[in-house]
Amino acid sequence: MIIFILLLIGLPLIEIYFLIEVGSAIGAFPTIVLTILTAIIGTWLVRRQGFSVLMRVRRMIDEGEVPALEVMDGALLLVAGLFLLLPGFLTDSVGFLLLIPPLRRWLVRRYIPVVPTQGYPARNPDQTPRVIEGEYRRDD
Repeated sequence: MIIFILLLIGLPLIEIYFLIEVGSAIGAFPTIVLTILTAIIGTWLVRRQGFSVLMRVRRMIDEGEVPALEVMDGALLLVAGLFLLLPGFLTDSVGFLLLIPPLRRWLVRRYIPVVPTQGYPARNPDQTPRVIEGEYRRDD
């Protein structure tokens, strides 16, 4: 809980410090443009990689595999998008780092416990689902 409070207070203060330092070095208007530009580029990259992850998830589901790692990869992409939309250079740096696929895979395997499963039976898309018809009666 204390770590959350420190992040909630400390992160904006660090962001303001960096914004002031960069603004004093290159000017206020270029700093604003740079902040908006990183948000636009980051959003484009997150969207592009997000569609890639979505296609991998759909392919794995069609093959009958459990896409646990891909779902966690998508969650980290969501966090990267959030960081890239927040104004500031520190959060943008973390967001751009999370856009590196090998780093995301390493984080998922290192810090997020995923229980390996056997998967569910593969479904053939050309095959209609098997339906067993019957009647039942409830006896009270």
